Formats: sequence, C-alpha cells, structure tokens
Amino acid sequence: MRIGPYQLKNQLIVAPMAGVTDQAFRNLCLRHGAALAVSEMLSSNPKVWDSEKSKNRMAHSGEEGIRSVQIAGADPELMAQAAQFNVEQGAHIIDINMGCPAKKVNKKLAGSALMQDPALVKKIVSAVVEAVDVPVTLKIRTGWDPEHKNGVHIAQIAEACGIASLAVHGRTRQCMYKGEAEYDTIAHIKQSVSIPVVANGDITTPEKARFVLEKTGADAIMIGRGAQGRPWIFREIEHYLQTGEHLAPVSDTEKRQVMLEHLNKLYELYGEYKGVRFARKHIGWYFDQDSQREFRAQFNKLEDAEQQYSMVECYFRD
Repeated sequence: MRIGPYQLKNQLIVAPMAGVTDQAFRNLCLRHGAALAVSEMLSSNPKVWDSEKSKNRMAHSGEEGIRSVQIAGADPELMAQAAQFNVEQGAHIIDINMGCPAKKVNKKLAGSALMQDPALVKKIVSAVVEAVDVPVTLKIRTGWDPEHKNGVHIAQIAEACGIASLAVHGRTRQCMYKGEAEYDTIAHIKQSVSIPVVANGDITTPEKARFVLEKTGADAIMIGRGAQGRPWIFREIEHYLQTGEHLAPVSDTEKRQVMLEHLNKLYELYGEYKGVRFARKHIGWYFDQDSQREFRAQFNKLEDAEQQYSMVECYFRD
C-alpha cells in the first residue's frame, strides 16, 4: 500500500488510540512488524498546544518510521493551522479524526459527530489538504448510527477533496465498541473509491486479518485494541498472510524483554511519576489472563519504577 510518496512495507497499520499509542507503544509495534503507526489524537485548538500532554504527543525525537499525526476538531481553519503546525514539528502524514466516538469529542461536534454534516466534512478535508504539502489521510466510521450509514458518501467526498487514503472502523458512532464490527459497509466503500482503503475493527488474530482483507478487498488493515499487550501481533499476522502458517508462540524470554523495554520507554517518556501510572494499564494488558489477576492487582499498587521493573523481572524468573 502506498500513501503519497510513502510505500508501506506491508498491510499492517497501528490504529490511533488516545492514551495508548504514545511514542513508546508505536515504536514497539513498528519493531514487531507494523508498517505504520498513527499517533494519538491531537486537538486543533491552539490554546492547548502548550499543555504538557500536547507537547508530549507532538514530540517526534526518537520516532521510528513514517510519522503520521492525527488531528481532531470541527473548525476548518483551526484544523488547517493544526496540520501546518504538526508538519513543522516533523509529521510526514496528517490524519484527520472523524471516527472517535467519545462523548467529550463528539459534544464539540468533532470526531465521528462530523459524519452527520457532509458539508462540514468537505470544508475540513479541503482546508487541511490545501494547507500542507504532505499526504492527508482520514479515519471514519460507517456512519452516525445504523439507520444512517453514510460512509460511502463521506468516502467519495474525501476522495474528491484529495485525501490520500481512508481508514474505516466497521461500526457506527452509536455502536461505540459494542457488538461485532461489520465489514460489508467497508467493502462497499472500497468499491466506491479509487484511493487506498484500510479496514479497522475487531482484528485480533491472523485468521481474522486474512478474513477481513478478503471480505472487504481493503488495501490494508488497522489494528487497535488487538495490539494492546501484544505488539508482536503484527509479525504474527504478516507471517500468516505470507505463508498460511502460524509463528511459534512468543517465548517468555521475549515477553519479558519486551515488557521491560516498554517500561523503560514509558519512564523515559513521561518521567517516573507519570510513567509508573501509565505502566499500570500497559502491563495490565500483557497480563490479561484470569490467572494473572493477583499479579495485576499487586502491580497496580506499586508507586516506584524500580519496584515495577523488578516485579516483572521476578514474574518470569519464578
């Protein structure tokens, strides 16, 4: 798959997830087989750009691979300015968020709420595309609710306005993350446009990845929650798509190495106080079995980076 001048090495993309796809997580996924990792959503409101959270998300020092930065907002002019600002900060690709279902985003008529207003979608997409000289991509849902699936119409607007590729989550905004993602609408969208289309939603195994690619005809797949605590899922899927065979399960030695590296990068990125707190949810995803519940509970009580690091080390030593 190609996005503007960027040829991706495979069909596997990391979905943008607020509070998850920080630089530490993106780099891990890239090293384990993902071709592209999209950043956490950044507000187009310049008043928050000086906040610690925004500065952290806009920093690209040490970033690996192609830098795709997602922006969110409902004002075409502010979105254009945000795109320009992030390109100046080092973004290679600008991604527009029209897929986030969160209430705090939608109440500002941003995210997936924009799918209710095709005219505004056109204004925003046109403004951003015209504002920067890098590829602009778009992430949407199938529609606002099951009775108003207008993904095909939005996709056609996006293509006409110069969007380089389109990612589609197989749910409406009303569905949030409930039930199962559906792929028929993504297939219809793929058939209705000539730009690359990326399928997203409930892809958690190599078999599901192949099914979704075949079902939708998509050019690539985007994986979000399926990669939480499993950054190696990308190489597992790539191997399966190429050979039809499964890789050997990840060894405990590699799991330990990956988790300890992840912890170190979180402490480095956020500092010890915040790093320890971010580590709780990330390590919780690695240890998601019922039999590991006690470990998670104990880990979440730790207030010190050295204690967290030692606890993970000891788990694999015992």
